[in-house]
Amino acid sequence: MTDQQWLVERFEEHRPRLRAVAYRMLGSLTEADDAVQDAWLRVSRADTSNIENMGGWLTTIVARVALNMLRSRTARPLELLDVHLPDPVIDRADGMDPEHEALLADSIGLALLVVLDALSPAERLAFVLHDMFAVPFDEIAAIVDRSPEATRQLASRARRRVQATAPVPDADLDTQWRVVDAFLAAARDGDFAALVEVLDPDVVLRADAGLTGLSHCVRGATTVASQASMWGRMRLDLRRALVNGAAGVVSERDGEPFSVGAFTIKNGKIVECDFLVDPERVAQLDLQLLQD
Repeated sequence: MTDQQWLVERFEEHRPRLRAVAYRMLGSLTEADDAVQDAWLRVSRADTSNIENMGGWLTTIVARVALNMLRSRTARPLELLDVHLPDPVIDRADGMDPEHEALLADSIGLALLVVLDALSPAERLAFVLHDMFAVPFDEIAAIVDRSPEATRQLASRARRRVQATAPVPDADLDTQWRVVDAFLAAARDGDFAALVEVLDPDVVLRADAGLTGLSHCVRGATTVASQASMWGRMRLDLRRALVNGAAGVVSERDGEPFSVGAFTIKNGKIVECDFLVDPERVAQLDLQLLQD
Protein backbone atom coordinates (compact mmCIF):
# COMPACT_ATOMS: atom_id res chain seq x y z
CA MET A 1 0.00 0.00 0.00
CA THR A 2 1.35 3.43 -0.97
CA ASP A 3 1.38 6.38 1.42
CA GLN A 4 -1.39 8.02 -0.61
CA GLN A 5 -3.58 4.91 -0.45
CA TRP A 6 -3.04 4.73 3.31
CA LEU A 7 -4.04 8.39 3.63
CA VAL A 8 -7.19 7.85 1.55
CA GLU A 9 -8.23 4.96 3.80
CA ARG A 10 -7.63 6.98 6.97
CA PHE A 11 -9.59 9.94 5.60
CA GLU A 12 -12.54 7.73 4.59
CA GLU A 13 -12.44 6.13 8.03
CA HIS A 14 -12.94 9.56 9.61
CA ARG A 15 -15.28 11.01 6.96
CA PRO A 16 -18.53 10.46 8.98
CA ARG A 17 -17.12 12.43 11.93
CA LEU A 18 -15.76 15.16 9.65
CA ARG A 19 -19.10 15.53 7.88
CA ALA A 20 -20.85 15.72 11.26
CA VAL A 21 -18.49 18.49 12.39
CA ALA A 22 -19.05 20.43 9.16
CA TYR A 23 -22.85 20.03 9.26
CA ARG A 24 -23.07 21.31 12.84
CA MET A 25 -20.79 24.19 11.95
CA LEU A 26 -22.62 25.16 8.77
CA GLY A 27 -26.18 23.82 8.99
CA SER A 28 -25.99 22.99 5.30
CA LEU A 29 -25.53 19.50 3.87
CA THR A 30 -24.12 20.80 0.60
CA GLU A 31 -21.68 23.14 2.31
CA ALA A 32 -20.70 20.37 4.73
CA ASP A 33 -19.80 18.11 1.82
CA ASP A 34 -17.88 20.99 0.20
CA ALA A 35 -15.98 21.58 3.44
CA VAL A 36 -15.01 17.91 3.71
CA GLN A 37 -13.87 17.87 0.09
CA ASP A 38 -11.83 21.04 0.61
CA ALA A 39 -10.30 19.46 3.70
CA TRP A 40 -9.30 16.40 1.67
CA LEU A 41 -7.56 18.56 -0.93
CA ARG A 42 -5.51 20.14 1.84
CA VAL A 43 -4.79 16.80 3.51
CA SER A 44 -3.72 15.15 0.24
CA ARG A 45 -0.98 17.76 -0.23
CA ALA A 46 0.23 17.76 3.37
CA ASP A 47 3.13 15.95 5.02
CA THR A 48 1.51 13.46 7.41
CA SER A 49 4.65 11.68 8.56
CA ASN A 50 4.65 13.35 11.98
CA ILE A 51 0.90 13.23 12.65
CA GLU A 52 0.23 11.25 15.85
CA ASN A 53 -3.52 11.83 16.19
CA MET A 54 -4.96 11.54 12.69
CA GLY A 55 -8.58 12.00 13.79
CA GLY A 56 -7.81 15.14 15.75
CA TRP A 57 -5.70 16.59 12.95
CA LEU A 58 -8.41 15.98 10.35
CA THR A 59 -11.05 17.47 12.63
CA THR A 60 -8.93 20.60 13.01
CA ILE A 61 -8.58 20.97 9.24
CA VAL A 62 -12.27 20.61 8.45
CA ALA A 63 -13.09 22.98 11.33
CA ARG A 64 -10.77 25.63 9.85
CA VAL A 65 -12.42 25.24 6.46
CA ALA A 66 -15.91 25.50 7.97
CA LEU A 67 -14.90 28.55 10.02
CA ASN A 68 -13.69 30.33 6.89
CA MET A 69 -16.96 29.46 5.15
CA LEU A 70 -18.97 30.85 8.08
CA ARG A 71 -16.95 34.07 8.09
CA SER A 72 -17.45 34.45 4.36
CA ARG A 73 -21.17 33.94 4.82
CA THR A 74 -21.49 36.62 7.50
CA ALA A 75 -19.58 39.05 5.27
CA ARG A 76 -22.55 39.06 2.83
CA PRO A 77 -25.32 40.67 4.92
CA LEU A 78 -27.52 41.47 1.90
CA GLU A 79 -28.01 37.76 1.36
CA LEU A 80 -29.46 37.17 4.82
CA LEU A 81 -33.15 36.31 4.94
CA ASP A 82 -35.74 37.14 7.59
CA VAL A 83 -36.05 33.46 8.47
CA HIS A 84 -33.50 30.85 7.45
CA LEU A 85 -33.70 27.22 8.48
CA PRO A 86 -30.78 24.80 8.29
CA ASP A 87 -30.95 21.90 5.86
CA PRO A 88 -33.15 19.13 7.29
CA VAL A 89 -31.97 15.53 7.42
CA ILE A 90 -34.95 13.40 6.41
CA ASP A 91 -35.56 9.69 7.05
CA ARG A 92 -38.45 7.29 6.92
CA ALA A 93 -40.66 7.29 10.00
CA ASP A 94 -39.70 3.66 10.74
CA GLY A 95 -35.98 4.27 11.12
CA MET A 96 -32.90 6.29 10.28
CA ASP A 97 -30.23 5.67 7.70
CA PRO A 98 -26.97 4.66 9.48
CA GLU A 99 -25.14 7.51 7.74
CA HIS A 100 -27.70 9.96 9.11
CA GLU A 101 -27.38 8.46 12.59
CA ALA A 102 -23.68 9.32 12.55
CA LEU A 103 -24.45 12.81 11.28
CA LEU A 104 -27.08 13.48 13.95
CA ALA A 105 -25.64 11.84 17.06
CA ASP A 106 -26.56 13.75 20.24
CA SER A 107 -29.97 14.78 18.85
CA ILE A 108 -28.95 17.60 16.53
CA GLY A 109 -32.44 18.88 15.79
CA LEU A 110 -33.34 21.81 13.60
CA ALA A 111 -34.24 23.91 16.66
CA LEU A 112 -30.68 23.56 18.02
CA LEU A 113 -29.16 24.37 14.63
CA VAL A 114 -31.29 27.52 14.44
CA VAL A 115 -29.75 28.65 17.74
CA LEU A 116 -26.25 27.81 16.50
CA ASP A 117 -26.91 30.00 13.45
CA ALA A 118 -27.31 32.97 15.79
CA LEU A 119 -23.82 32.55 17.29
CA SER A 120 -20.72 34.25 15.99
CA PRO A 121 -18.49 31.97 13.86
CA ALA A 122 -15.88 31.69 16.63
CA GLU A 123 -18.50 30.96 19.31
CA ARG A 124 -20.09 28.32 17.14
CA LEU A 125 -16.78 26.62 16.43
CA ALA A 126 -15.77 26.61 20.10
CA PHE A 127 -19.13 25.18 21.20
CA VAL A 128 -19.37 22.56 18.46
CA LEU A 129 -15.81 21.29 18.82
CA HIS A 130 -15.65 21.30 22.62
CA ASP A 131 -19.20 20.47 23.72
CA MET A 132 -20.12 18.11 20.89
CA PHE A 133 -16.77 16.55 19.94
CA ALA A 134 -14.68 16.95 23.13
CA VAL A 135 -11.83 18.78 21.39
CA PRO A 136 -9.54 20.39 24.02
CA PHE A 137 -9.59 24.18 24.30
CA ASP A 138 -5.88 24.53 23.53
CA GLU A 139 -6.45 22.90 20.12
CA ILE A 140 -9.52 25.04 19.42
CA ALA A 141 -7.57 28.16 20.46
CA ALA A 142 -5.10 27.60 17.64
CA ILE A 143 -7.96 27.56 15.12
CA VAL A 144 -9.63 30.79 16.29
CA ASP A 145 -6.29 32.48 17.06
CA ARG A 146 -7.11 33.19 20.71
CA SER A 147 -5.80 32.07 24.07
CA PRO A 148 -7.23 28.88 25.59
CA GLU A 149 -8.93 30.95 28.30
CA ALA A 150 -10.54 33.28 25.72
CA THR A 151 -11.63 30.23 23.76
CA ARG A 152 -13.17 28.75 26.90
CA GLN A 153 -15.16 31.98 27.28
CA LEU A 154 -16.37 31.70 23.68
CA ALA A 155 -17.74 28.23 24.38
CA SER A 156 -19.24 29.37 27.68
CA ARG A 157 -21.15 32.24 26.04
CA ALA A 158 -22.38 29.92 23.32
CA ARG A 159 -23.43 27.31 25.88
CA ARG A 160 -25.46 29.84 27.86
CA ARG A 161 -27.18 30.96 24.66
CA VAL A 162 -28.00 27.39 23.70
CA GLN A 163 -29.27 26.46 27.16
CA ALA A 164 -31.43 29.57 27.33
CA THR A 165 -33.05 29.29 23.89
CA ALA A 166 -32.82 25.70 22.61
CA PRO A 167 -35.52 23.52 24.22
CA VAL A 168 -34.56 20.00 25.28
CA PRO A 169 -37.08 17.79 23.46
CA ASP A 170 -38.87 14.70 24.71
CA ALA A 171 -36.74 11.73 23.73
CA ASP A 172 -39.65 9.28 23.41
CA LEU A 173 -40.62 9.03 19.74
CA ASP A 174 -43.99 7.48 20.57
CA THR A 175 -44.89 10.59 22.55
CA GLN A 176 -43.65 12.80 19.74
CA TRP A 177 -45.77 10.98 17.16
CA ARG A 178 -48.86 11.14 19.36
CA VAL A 179 -48.55 14.91 19.70
CA VAL A 180 -47.68 15.53 16.04
CA ASP A 181 -50.51 13.29 14.80
CA ALA A 182 -52.96 15.15 17.04
CA PHE A 183 -51.68 18.49 15.69
CA LEU A 184 -52.00 17.40 12.05
CA ALA A 185 -55.47 15.91 12.59
CA ALA A 186 -56.68 19.10 14.28
CA ALA A 187 -55.23 21.23 11.46
CA ARG A 188 -56.91 19.05 8.84
CA ASP A 189 -60.26 19.21 10.65
CA GLY A 190 -60.02 22.91 11.41
CA ASP A 191 -60.39 22.18 15.13
CA PHE A 192 -58.93 25.33 16.67
CA ALA A 193 -59.41 24.23 20.29
CA ALA A 194 -57.65 20.91 19.64
CA LEU A 195 -54.76 22.75 17.99
CA VAL A 196 -54.29 25.04 20.96
CA GLU A 197 -54.43 22.02 23.27
CA VAL A 198 -51.27 20.43 21.81
CA LEU A 199 -49.32 23.70 21.61
CA ASP A 200 -47.20 25.20 24.35
CA PRO A 201 -48.48 28.71 25.23
CA ASP A 202 -45.18 30.19 24.04
CA VAL A 203 -44.79 27.97 20.95
CA VAL A 204 -42.65 29.41 18.15
CA LEU A 205 -43.34 28.77 14.48
CA ARG A 206 -40.77 29.54 11.79
CA ALA A 207 -41.50 29.26 8.08
CA ASP A 208 -38.59 29.59 5.66
CA ALA A 209 -40.00 30.41 2.23
CA GLY A 210 -36.72 31.52 0.71
CA LEU A 211 -36.92 34.48 -1.66
CA THR A 212 -40.69 34.33 -2.06
CA GLY A 213 -41.19 37.03 0.58
CA LEU A 214 -43.49 34.76 2.60
CA SER A 215 -41.05 33.77 5.34
CA HIS A 216 -42.23 34.55 8.83
CA CYS A 217 -41.78 33.77 12.51
CA VAL A 218 -44.70 33.92 14.96
CA ARG A 219 -45.13 33.08 18.63
CA GLY A 220 -48.04 32.02 20.82
CA ALA A 221 -50.51 29.13 20.75
CA THR A 222 -53.46 31.03 19.29
CA THR A 223 -51.38 32.62 16.53
CA VAL A 224 -49.75 29.33 15.57
CA ALA A 225 -53.12 27.56 15.69
CA SER A 226 -54.51 30.14 13.26
CA GLN A 227 -51.61 29.51 10.89
CA ALA A 228 -52.10 25.74 11.14
CA SER A 229 -55.83 26.09 10.41
CA MET A 230 -54.97 28.00 7.24
CA TRP A 231 -52.55 25.28 6.11
CA GLY A 232 -55.18 22.64 6.87
CA ARG A 233 -57.45 24.22 4.25
CA MET A 234 -54.77 23.72 1.58
CA ARG A 235 -55.47 19.96 1.52
CA LEU A 236 -51.86 18.94 1.38
CA ASP A 237 -50.89 15.27 1.15
CA LEU A 238 -48.94 14.53 4.32
CA ARG A 239 -46.39 11.81 4.99
CA ARG A 240 -44.77 10.98 8.29
CA ALA A 241 -40.98 11.38 8.35
CA LEU A 242 -38.14 11.66 10.80
CA VAL A 243 -36.67 15.15 10.48
CA ASN A 244 -33.26 15.32 12.16
CA GLY A 245 -34.25 12.25 14.12
CA ALA A 246 -37.51 13.68 15.49
CA ALA A 247 -41.15 13.28 14.49
CA GLY A 248 -41.91 15.41 11.45
CA VAL A 249 -43.85 15.58 8.23
CA VAL A 250 -43.24 15.99 4.51
CA SER A 251 -46.09 17.41 2.46
CA GLU A 252 -46.94 17.31 -1.23
CA ARG A 253 -49.18 19.54 -3.27
CA ASP A 254 -50.46 18.37 -6.64
CA GLY A 255 -47.97 15.51 -6.55
CA GLU A 256 -44.94 17.73 -5.96
CA PRO A 257 -42.98 18.18 -2.69
CA PHE A 258 -44.24 21.29 -0.93
CA SER A 259 -42.76 21.47 2.58
CA VAL A 260 -40.82 19.76 5.35
CA GLY A 261 -41.99 20.27 8.92
CA ALA A 262 -39.97 19.64 12.07
CA PHE A 263 -41.54 19.66 15.54
CA THR A 264 -39.88 20.04 18.92
CA ILE A 265 -41.95 18.36 21.63
CA LYS A 266 -41.34 19.11 25.31
CA ASN A 267 -43.48 17.85 28.17
CA GLY A 268 -46.02 16.54 25.68
CA LYS A 269 -46.53 19.92 23.97
CA ILE A 270 -45.20 21.41 20.74
CA VAL A 271 -42.75 24.17 21.69
CA GLU A 272 -41.31 24.82 18.22
CA CYS A 273 -42.46 24.23 14.63
CA ASP A 274 -39.98 24.71 11.81
CA PHE A 275 -41.25 24.52 8.24
CA LEU A 276 -39.08 24.66 5.14
CA VAL A 277 -41.33 25.87 2.31
CA ASP A 278 -38.69 27.41 0.08
CA PRO A 279 -39.65 25.97 -3.34
CA GLU A 280 -36.05 25.95 -4.56
CA ARG A 281 -34.61 24.17 -1.55
CA VAL A 282 -37.51 21.73 -1.16
CA ALA A 283 -37.13 20.72 -4.83
CA GLN A 284 -33.49 19.82 -4.17
CA LEU A 285 -34.27 17.42 -1.34
CA ASP A 286 -33.90 13.70 -1.97
CA LEU A 287 -37.23 12.31 -0.82
CA GLN A 288 -37.09 9.02 -2.68
CA LEU A 289 -36.41 7.12 0.53
CA LEU A 290 -39.90 8.07 1.76
CA GLN A 291 -41.60 6.27 -1.11
CA ASP A 292 -43.33 3.00 -0.20
